[in-house]
Amino acid sequence: MPRFRVVVADFLADALQPEREILGDIADVVALNATAESDLVGHIESADAVMLYHNIAITAATISRLQQCKLIVRCGVGFDNVDHRAARAQGIPVGNVPDYGAEEVADSAIGLMLALTRGINFFNVRLQQRRGAWAFMDVAPLHRLRGRTFGVIGLGCIGTAAALRAKALGMDVAFYDPYKPDGYDKANGIRRVEKLDDLFAQSFVLSPHCPLTSETRHIVDARAIGLMPDGAYLVNTARGAVVDATAIPAAIRSGKLRGAGIDVLPFEPPPEDHPLLVAWRDPNDPCHDRVILNPHSAFYSEEGLLDMRVKGAQACRRALLGEPLRNIVN
Repeated sequence: MPRFRVVVADFLADALQPEREILGDIADVVALNATAESDLVGHIESADAVMLYHNIAITAATISRLQQCKLIVRCGVGFDNVDHRAARAQGIPVGNVPDYGAEEVADSAIGLMLALTRGINFFNVRLQQRRGAWAFMDVAPLHRLRGRTFGVIGLGCIGTAAALRAKALGMDVAFYDPYKPDGYDKANGIRRVEKLDDLFAQSFVLSPHCPLTSETRHIVDARAIGLMPDGAYLVNTARGAVVDATAIPAAIRSGKLRGAGIDVLPFEPPPEDHPLLVAWRDPNDPCHDRVILNPHSAFYSEEGLLDMRVKGAQACRRALLGEPLRNIVN
Protein backbone atom coordinates (compact mmCIF):
# COMPACT_ATOMS: atom_id res chain seq x y z
CA MET A 1 0.00 0.00 0.00
CA PRO A 2 1.48 3.38 -0.98
CA ARG A 3 2.29 5.68 1.92
CA PHE A 4 0.26 8.82 2.42
CA ARG A 5 1.80 12.30 2.60
CA VAL A 6 0.79 14.72 5.37
CA VAL A 7 1.98 18.31 5.12
CA VAL A 8 2.28 20.57 8.15
CA ALA A 9 1.97 23.95 6.45
CA ASP A 10 3.29 26.36 9.07
CA PHE A 11 4.28 27.05 12.69
CA LEU A 12 6.23 23.83 13.32
CA ALA A 13 9.86 23.30 12.36
CA ASP A 14 11.02 20.58 14.74
CA ALA A 15 11.40 16.81 14.38
CA LEU A 16 7.59 16.31 14.36
CA GLN A 17 7.80 13.50 16.89
CA PRO A 18 4.15 13.70 18.07
CA GLU A 19 2.87 13.69 14.50
CA ARG A 20 5.12 10.81 13.45
CA GLU A 21 4.18 8.72 16.46
CA ILE A 22 0.55 8.91 15.33
CA LEU A 23 0.98 8.85 11.55
CA GLY A 24 4.37 7.28 10.93
CA ASP A 25 3.10 3.80 10.16
CA ILE A 26 0.94 5.02 7.29
CA ALA A 27 2.27 8.42 6.19
CA ASP A 28 5.31 10.57 5.62
CA VAL A 29 4.98 13.83 7.56
CA VAL A 30 6.65 16.97 6.20
CA ALA A 31 6.86 20.42 7.82
CA LEU A 32 7.05 23.38 5.43
CA ASN A 33 7.27 26.10 8.12
CA ALA A 34 5.72 28.53 5.62
CA THR A 35 5.51 32.21 6.49
CA ALA A 36 3.39 33.09 3.44
CA GLU A 37 0.93 31.16 1.30
CA SER A 38 3.31 31.48 -1.65
CA ASP A 39 5.78 29.27 0.23
CA LEU A 40 3.41 26.35 -0.29
CA VAL A 41 3.63 26.37 -4.09
CA GLY A 42 5.17 23.17 -5.38
CA HIS A 43 5.18 21.51 -1.94
CA ILE A 44 1.55 20.94 -1.01
CA GLU A 45 -0.20 19.81 -4.17
CA SER A 46 0.22 16.05 -3.58
CA ALA A 47 -0.69 16.13 0.11
CA ASP A 48 -3.22 13.59 1.32
CA ALA A 49 -3.88 15.73 4.40
CA VAL A 50 -2.85 19.23 5.47
CA MET A 51 -2.29 20.48 9.00
CA LEU A 52 -2.59 24.27 9.25
CA TYR A 53 -1.82 26.53 12.19
CA HIS A 54 -2.20 30.34 12.32
CA ASN A 55 0.91 31.83 10.68
CA ILE A 56 -0.53 31.77 7.16
CA ALA A 57 -3.85 31.54 5.33
CA ILE A 58 -4.86 28.98 2.74
CA THR A 59 -7.09 30.48 0.08
CA ALA A 60 -9.01 29.07 -2.86
CA ALA A 61 -5.90 29.45 -5.02
CA THR A 62 -4.01 26.87 -2.96
CA ILE A 63 -7.03 24.65 -2.42
CA SER A 64 -7.63 24.42 -6.18
CA ARG A 65 -4.18 22.86 -6.59
CA LEU A 66 -4.75 20.08 -4.04
CA GLN A 67 -4.96 16.89 -6.05
CA GLN A 68 -5.93 14.23 -3.50
CA CYS A 69 -6.41 15.93 -0.15
CA LYS A 70 -8.77 14.14 2.23
CA LEU A 71 -8.71 16.71 5.04
CA ILE A 72 -7.45 20.16 5.94
CA VAL A 73 -7.29 20.40 9.72
CA ARG A 74 -6.86 23.77 11.36
CA CYS A 75 -4.87 22.89 14.46
CA GLY A 76 -6.64 25.37 16.68
CA VAL A 77 -10.10 26.71 17.35
CA GLY A 78 -10.49 29.53 14.80
CA PHE A 79 -10.67 28.57 11.14
CA ASP A 80 -10.98 31.93 9.44
CA ASN A 81 -7.54 31.51 7.81
CA VAL A 82 -8.70 28.69 5.55
CA ASP A 83 -11.28 29.14 2.79
CA HIS A 84 -13.53 26.36 4.02
CA ARG A 85 -16.20 27.15 1.47
CA ALA A 86 -13.79 26.69 -1.44
CA ALA A 87 -12.62 23.46 0.16
CA ARG A 88 -16.18 22.17 0.46
CA ALA A 89 -16.83 23.04 -3.18
CA GLN A 90 -13.86 20.85 -4.04
CA GLY A 91 -15.06 18.06 -1.75
CA ILE A 92 -12.36 18.58 0.91
CA PRO A 93 -13.55 18.59 4.51
CA VAL A 94 -12.06 21.19 6.85
CA GLY A 95 -11.80 20.39 10.55
CA ASN A 96 -10.54 22.20 13.61
CA VAL A 97 -9.37 21.32 17.12
CA PRO A 98 -11.90 23.11 19.32
CA ASP A 99 -10.88 21.75 22.70
CA TYR A 100 -7.07 21.70 22.85
CA GLY A 101 -6.55 24.93 24.84
CA ALA A 102 -9.86 25.62 26.51
CA GLU A 103 -8.25 25.68 29.95
CA GLU A 104 -5.31 27.87 28.93
CA VAL A 105 -7.37 30.48 27.06
CA ALA A 106 -9.97 30.64 29.81
CA ASP A 107 -7.24 30.98 32.43
CA SER A 108 -5.64 33.77 30.37
CA ALA A 109 -8.95 35.63 30.03
CA ILE A 110 -9.48 35.52 33.79
CA GLY A 111 -5.81 36.39 34.40
CA LEU A 112 -6.07 39.48 32.20
CA MET A 113 -9.29 40.45 33.96
CA LEU A 114 -7.72 40.15 37.41
CA ALA A 115 -4.56 42.01 36.39
CA LEU A 116 -6.75 44.89 35.21
CA THR A 117 -9.57 44.97 37.73
CA ARG A 118 -7.25 44.59 40.76
CA GLY A 119 -4.83 47.23 39.51
CA ILE A 120 -1.97 44.72 39.30
CA ASN A 121 -0.75 45.80 35.88
CA PHE A 122 -1.34 49.49 36.64
CA PHE A 123 0.79 49.42 39.79
CA ASN A 124 3.55 47.32 38.28
CA VAL A 125 4.02 49.59 35.26
CA ARG A 126 3.96 52.83 37.23
CA LEU A 127 6.21 51.69 40.06
CA GLN A 128 8.71 50.17 37.67
CA GLN A 129 8.99 53.53 35.93
CA ARG A 130 9.02 55.52 39.19
CA ARG A 131 5.79 57.28 38.29
CA GLY A 132 3.36 58.18 41.02
CA ALA A 133 3.39 57.43 44.73
CA TRP A 134 4.05 54.10 46.43
CA ALA A 135 0.42 54.07 47.49
CA PHE A 136 -2.76 52.18 46.70
CA MET A 137 -4.81 55.32 46.09
CA ASP A 138 -3.10 55.98 42.74
CA VAL A 139 -5.39 53.41 41.14
CA ALA A 140 -8.63 54.44 42.86
CA PRO A 141 -11.37 53.61 42.44
CA LEU A 142 -11.29 49.82 42.25
CA HIS A 143 -14.40 47.75 42.86
CA ARG A 144 -15.07 44.29 44.24
CA LEU A 145 -15.66 41.66 41.55
CA ARG A 146 -18.24 39.65 43.48
CA GLY A 147 -21.68 40.37 42.12
CA ARG A 148 -20.40 42.27 39.09
CA THR A 149 -21.39 41.07 35.62
CA PHE A 150 -18.97 39.04 33.52
CA GLY A 151 -20.33 39.12 29.97
CA VAL A 152 -19.49 36.30 27.56
CA ILE A 153 -20.08 36.37 23.81
CA GLY A 154 -20.12 32.77 22.59
CA LEU A 155 -20.67 29.88 25.01
CA GLY A 156 -18.50 27.24 23.34
CA CYS A 157 -15.81 25.18 25.08
CA ILE A 158 -13.67 28.19 25.98
CA GLY A 159 -16.57 30.52 26.70
CA THR A 160 -18.02 27.97 29.11
CA ALA A 161 -14.64 27.46 30.80
CA ALA A 162 -14.21 31.21 31.26
CA ALA A 163 -17.78 31.58 32.50
CA LEU A 164 -17.30 28.90 35.17
CA ARG A 165 -14.07 30.51 36.34
CA ALA A 166 -15.76 33.89 36.66
CA LYS A 167 -18.67 32.26 38.47
CA ALA A 168 -16.21 30.73 40.94
CA LEU A 169 -15.05 34.28 41.73
CA GLY A 170 -18.61 35.16 42.69
CA MET A 171 -19.39 37.11 39.53
CA ASP A 172 -22.81 37.32 37.93
CA VAL A 173 -22.12 35.57 34.61
CA ALA A 174 -24.25 36.42 31.59
CA PHE A 175 -23.82 35.17 28.04
CA TYR A 176 -25.07 35.89 24.55
CA ASP A 177 -25.06 33.03 22.05
CA PRO A 178 -28.04 32.76 19.68
CA TYR A 179 -26.81 29.38 18.42
CA LYS A 180 -26.70 27.69 21.83
CA PRO A 181 -29.74 25.51 22.62
CA ASP A 182 -31.77 26.22 25.72
CA GLY A 183 -30.61 24.69 28.97
CA TYR A 184 -26.95 25.62 29.07
CA ASP A 185 -27.75 28.55 31.33
CA LYS A 186 -29.41 26.27 33.88
CA ALA A 187 -26.78 23.54 33.57
CA ASN A 188 -23.97 26.00 34.30
CA GLY A 189 -25.80 28.27 36.72
CA ILE A 190 -25.40 31.37 34.55
CA ARG A 191 -27.75 33.77 32.74
CA ARG A 192 -28.67 33.93 29.06
CA VAL A 193 -29.12 37.42 27.57
CA GLU A 194 -31.35 37.50 24.51
CA LYS A 195 -30.07 40.74 22.95
CA LEU A 196 -26.42 41.53 22.41
CA ASP A 197 -26.86 45.20 23.23
CA ASP A 198 -28.29 44.21 26.60
CA LEU A 199 -25.13 42.21 27.30
CA PHE A 200 -22.98 45.22 26.47
CA ALA A 201 -25.08 47.47 28.71
CA GLN A 202 -24.61 45.31 31.81
CA SER A 203 -21.07 43.95 31.44
CA PHE A 204 -18.55 45.18 33.97
CA VAL A 205 -16.13 42.84 32.19
CA LEU A 206 -16.78 41.79 28.59
CA SER A 207 -14.98 38.71 27.23
CA PRO A 208 -15.75 37.51 23.67
CA HIS A 209 -15.19 33.81 23.01
CA CYS A 210 -16.67 33.44 19.54
CA PRO A 211 -15.10 32.44 16.22
CA LEU A 212 -14.39 35.09 13.60
CA THR A 213 -17.11 35.09 10.96
CA SER A 214 -18.80 37.73 8.85
CA GLU A 215 -21.33 38.03 11.69
CA THR A 216 -18.79 38.45 14.49
CA ARG A 217 -16.22 40.68 12.76
CA HIS A 218 -15.99 43.85 14.90
CA ILE A 219 -18.90 42.62 17.00
CA VAL A 220 -17.26 44.72 19.70
CA ASP A 221 -16.72 48.15 18.12
CA ALA A 222 -16.92 51.76 19.24
CA ARG A 223 -20.72 51.66 19.31
CA ALA A 224 -20.75 48.49 21.43
CA ILE A 225 -18.15 49.86 23.83
CA GLY A 226 -20.23 53.01 24.13
CA LEU A 227 -23.11 50.91 25.49
CA MET A 228 -20.99 49.46 28.29
CA PRO A 229 -21.04 50.96 31.79
CA ASP A 230 -18.52 53.69 32.45
CA GLY A 231 -15.33 52.22 33.86
CA ALA A 232 -15.86 48.75 32.36
CA TYR A 233 -13.17 46.34 31.20
CA LEU A 234 -12.66 44.51 27.89
CA VAL A 235 -10.73 41.27 27.43
CA ASN A 236 -10.14 39.59 24.07
CA THR A 237 -8.56 36.14 23.83
CA ALA A 238 -10.74 35.04 20.88
CA ARG A 239 -9.82 36.26 17.38
CA GLY A 240 -8.27 39.64 16.66
CA ALA A 241 -10.93 41.07 14.38
CA VAL A 242 -13.78 40.21 16.73
CA VAL A 243 -12.86 43.48 18.46
CA ASP A 244 -12.17 46.75 16.65
CA ALA A 245 -8.98 47.46 18.58
CA THR A 246 -8.70 50.93 17.05
CA ALA A 247 -11.69 51.95 19.19
CA ILE A 248 -9.92 51.12 22.47
CA PRO A 249 -7.62 54.17 22.91
CA ALA A 250 -10.46 56.69 22.78
CA ALA A 251 -12.52 54.55 25.16
CA ILE A 252 -9.66 54.36 27.65
CA ARG A 253 -8.95 58.10 27.45
CA SER A 254 -12.61 58.99 28.03
CA GLY A 255 -12.97 56.61 30.98
CA LYS A 256 -15.59 54.52 29.22
CA LEU A 257 -13.14 51.64 29.51
CA ARG A 258 -10.99 51.46 32.63
CA GLY A 259 -8.81 48.78 31.12
CA ALA A 260 -8.37 46.36 28.21
CA GLY A 261 -6.49 43.07 27.98
CA ILE A 262 -5.84 42.10 24.36
CA ASP A 263 -4.16 38.82 23.40
CA VAL A 264 -5.10 38.84 19.71
CA LEU A 265 -5.01 41.42 16.93
CA PRO A 266 -6.10 41.13 13.27
CA PHE A 267 -2.50 41.17 12.02
CA GLU A 268 0.29 39.61 14.07
CA PRO A 269 2.70 41.10 14.63
CA PRO A 270 0.69 44.30 14.21
CA PRO A 271 1.99 47.27 12.23
CA GLU A 272 4.02 49.74 14.28
CA ASP A 273 1.56 52.54 13.56
CA HIS A 274 -1.48 50.64 14.86
CA PRO A 275 -3.36 53.18 17.02
CA LEU A 276 -3.55 50.84 20.00
CA LEU A 277 0.20 50.09 19.93
CA VAL A 278 1.06 53.76 19.60
CA ALA A 279 -1.11 54.65 22.61
CA TRP A 280 0.09 51.65 24.68
CA ARG A 281 3.74 52.58 24.17
CA ASP A 282 3.28 56.24 25.09
CA PRO A 283 3.95 56.84 28.81
CA ASN A 284 1.83 59.98 28.63
CA ASP A 285 -1.23 58.14 27.30
CA PRO A 286 -3.64 56.48 29.77
CA CYS A 287 -3.46 53.33 27.62
CA HIS A 288 0.13 52.86 28.74
CA ASP A 289 -1.00 51.90 32.24
CA ARG A 290 -4.41 50.47 31.47
CA VAL A 291 -3.89 48.24 28.42
CA ILE A 292 -2.22 44.83 28.45
CA LEU A 293 -1.08 43.42 25.11
CA ASN A 294 0.06 39.82 24.64
CA PRO A 295 1.40 38.19 21.44
CA HIS A 296 -1.43 35.69 20.75
CA SER A 297 -0.16 33.54 23.59
CA ALA A 298 -3.32 32.71 25.56
CA PHE A 299 -3.49 29.25 24.01
CA TYR A 300 0.01 28.29 25.04
CA SER A 301 1.13 25.75 27.58
CA GLU A 302 3.38 22.80 26.90
CA GLU A 303 0.45 20.48 27.55
CA GLY A 304 -1.94 22.49 25.38
CA LEU A 305 0.52 22.70 22.51
CA LEU A 306 0.99 18.94 22.59
CA ASP A 307 -2.78 18.43 22.67
CA MET A 308 -3.14 20.62 19.59
CA ARG A 309 -0.54 18.62 17.67
CA VAL A 310 -1.82 15.23 18.77
CA LYS A 311 -5.46 16.01 18.06
CA GLY A 312 -4.60 17.45 14.64
CA ALA A 313 -2.59 14.37 13.74
CA GLN A 314 -5.33 12.06 14.99
CA ALA A 315 -7.82 13.87 12.76
CA CYS A 316 -5.53 13.29 9.78
CA ARG A 317 -5.22 9.61 10.64
CA ARG A 318 -9.00 9.19 10.72
CA ALA A 319 -9.28 10.87 7.32
CA LEU A 320 -6.53 8.79 5.73
CA LEU A 321 -8.02 5.53 7.01
CA GLY A 322 -11.54 6.45 5.94
CA GLU A 323 -12.87 6.60 9.48
CA PRO A 324 -15.66 8.97 10.60
CA LEU A 325 -14.42 12.56 10.95
CA ARG A 326 -15.09 14.87 13.87
CA ASN A 327 -15.19 18.65 14.28
CA ILE A 328 -15.82 19.37 10.59
CA VAL A 329 -16.61 23.05 10.10
CA ASN A 330 -17.67 23.05 6.42
